[in-house]
Amino acid sequence: MAYQKVNADQRAPGHSQYLDNDDLQATALDLEWDMEKELEEPGFDQFQLNSAENQNLENSETADLNLDPIQPATSPKGRFQRLQEESDYVTHYTRSAPKSNPCNFCRLLKIFCTAIILFISGILIGYYSHKNCPSNATSSGTLDLHLYQEILKTIQGEDIKKSFRNLVQLYKSEDDMDISKKIKTQWTSLGLEDVQLVNYSVLLNLPGLSPSSVTLSSSGQCFHPNGQPCSEEARKWSSQDLLYSYAAYSANGILEAEVIDVSYGNADDLKRIKKMKNVTNQIALLKLGKLPLLYKLSLLEKTGFGGVLLYIDPCDLPKTANLSYNTFMVSLNPGGDPSTPGYPSIDGSFRQHRSNLTSLLVQPISASLVAKLISLPKDRTTNGACSPLELPNNEERIVNMKIQTVTKFETVTNVVGYLKGVTFPDRYVIVGSHHHTAHSYNRQEWASSTAVITAFIRALMLRVKRGWRPDRTIVFCSWGGTAFGNIGSYEWGEDFRKVLQRNVVAYISLHSPVRGNSSLHSVASPSLQQLVAEKNKFNCPRRDQCPKTNISSEQIQDDADYFINHLGVPTVRFTYEDIKTLEGPSFLSEALFPKHATKIEEMDPFFNLHETITKLSGEVILQIANEPVLPFNALDIALEVQNSLKGDQTTTPQLLALASRLRESAELFQSDEMRPANDPKERDPMRVRMLNDLLQDMEKSFLVQHAPPGFYRNILYHLDGKTSQFSILLEAWEHCKSLASNETLQEALSEVLNSINAAQVYFKAGLDVFESVLVGKN
Repeated sequence: MAYQKVNADQRAPGHSQYLDNDDLQATALDLEWDMEKELEEPGFDQFQLNSAENQNLENSETADLNLDPIQPATSPKGRFQRLQEESDYVTHYTRSAPKSNPCNFCRLLKIFCTAIILFISGILIGYYSHKNCPSNATSSGTLDLHLYQEILKTIQGEDIKKSFRNLVQLYKSEDDMDISKKIKTQWTSLGLEDVQLVNYSVLLNLPGLSPSSVTLSSSGQCFHPNGQPCSEEARKWSSQDLLYSYAAYSANGILEAEVIDVSYGNADDLKRIKKMKNVTNQIALLKLGKLPLLYKLSLLEKTGFGGVLLYIDPCDLPKTANLSYNTFMVSLNPGGDPSTPGYPSIDGSFRQHRSNLTSLLVQPISASLVAKLISLPKDRTTNGACSPLELPNNEERIVNMKIQTVTKFETVTNVVGYLKGVTFPDRYVIVGSHHHTAHSYNRQEWASSTAVITAFIRALMLRVKRGWRPDRTIVFCSWGGTAFGNIGSYEWGEDFRKVLQRNVVAYISLHSPVRGNSSLHSVASPSLQQLVAEKNKFNCPRRDQCPKTNISSEQIQDDADYFINHLGVPTVRFTYEDIKTLEGPSFLSEALFPKHATKIEEMDPFFNLHETITKLSGEVILQIANEPVLPFNALDIALEVQNSLKGDQTTTPQLLALASRLRESAELFQSDEMRPANDPKERDPMRVRMLNDLLQDMEKSFLVQHAPPGFYRNILYHLDGKTSQFSILLEAWEHCKSLASNETLQEALSEVLNSINAAQVYFKAGLDVFESVLVGKN
């Protein structure tokens, strides 16, 4: 890989001085040469002693560091800070004057005059150097922080609200291209360069001409998915919502069978039910949450069920969310165009016509319909506590479910705009949101997401017009086809896979920024959690009153999926949520409700929460895009691995030993290569580029080849924020308990073992490369 040196006078203000300041490097090297000559002069003993003492003090910090109790949020930052001369640089490198005999007056006068001339020359040189090189003199972290705040202060909640309301008016269009063109026009008018529309023809699964229905065989009563009786009047009242209460890519047909309550559908639930009843070709009554839907459906399919009635228990939702009669949509697509699995949907690609992705007939229904099926009273509260929906074991319910959907090829459009970096233009920070797609719910969260990304672009381009640019390229993306399985982002990722594997540094998600108004929830890769914790202080200026920082590495349902699971890209997402949602079963966000604009404005009437999310995300974007060395923490990854193995009953001695070696390599990498240093060799642009390349690819070692349906391939992410064990080991252990063979567990252990070993080898190889470079230069 070629490395290019960029001269200081070619960069905009705010860039780091050490990347290419040849004068400073030359001066430092001259100092080294002068000091080497002085080693032979008398009187150098005191300098040598002082230098040794300083060295011992520096080494003692590393030698005495007890890393056992360190947690990911408190590990040594070890960032390769902006390199500057220390304020006491002269005292470090000034030797005491050697003793000499008395000199005559003439010689003293010459020395005195020479000193005065040098003093005046130094003042003049310093003055003109400061005048001619303002970027070098001001390239400190304080300047960067001031620059970031100057950009972000122009973001106002009122402006985001206006943009949101304008976008809401566009959802009535049935043409995805119309909304995409409006977004492109707006981004272009703000000054964003090279904005493109990227189209893909993909296979969508759409509702049929009539809504699905569920009929009680005992009484003959027919119900729509929302619980309303099957009638022409009910159909006209909410025809759109009824049609879009369906599971995309479900099997079609009619099934009449007994309804069996499987609760959340985990391995223990199915094991218990199989002992009680014959489940072959029966209908499972399944609650959404606790585990990925695709995983639970795969278990039901293997067990022998023929159909699924899917619902959300009201007890799992906040009291403010009254969704008992609401219908919803789910997608059974793991990601991308189902007709081109693993490769992009470009002209000439082979197309598989897959009308369904499961043999199960899956139908989402409202909680009110569930209550009717199991004949429960309307008031289910006891002493103020909510009673979960549950079908009695001694009662039998026979229902007839009818599902009709159609598949057709349609165009999905992405909007992609670039702000080219000035120092590392081939390194990308991707910022992603999503927009409305035709034939999906008229949900308004897409308008919230698009308004936030547009607000940040507006603030950024105001500064760009004044001559500033980030070091790295920022790529802004508005994805289409998100509701059907993140189709737009997957196809774009597969299309540009080779480029993205080499160039993407981080992905910042702005998907659904406001889902509630009670708690700020941050999801971040382990290597970015310290950076996110620092930025969370922006939302809490008084530290003594700050709530506990809610940061985790957990699975998220949005367009970041491809970048996390196929490219191993570090990711960050900030969202406001309801506390009850955070405490309840995870994966409830897999249900897509038809939220209206008034709901978003009720949660955030002044759009202050949207403003906070925009500024928090914006500062993370700016720091990753503009810091000379990426603000990632290698040691936090090793600590996360060790924490994931603590208390895990499947852990083996080999796993623990490898995790320990990984931590040792990460500690060395952190202390030797990422700690602040004033070594002139570390100001070499090539050396900085090598360090960034290592930091950029740290997570790729943790992509496993095989993971259960719905589970992340990136094992650094957990199923939710409450579990710390590796997800694939948890699933394999549950699978092992229900079967006589432990082959699945052994395969999962092997996947984790190989990932940890690959990461350890990666860090070790990086250390060896840096050591070789140092030896070669010396």
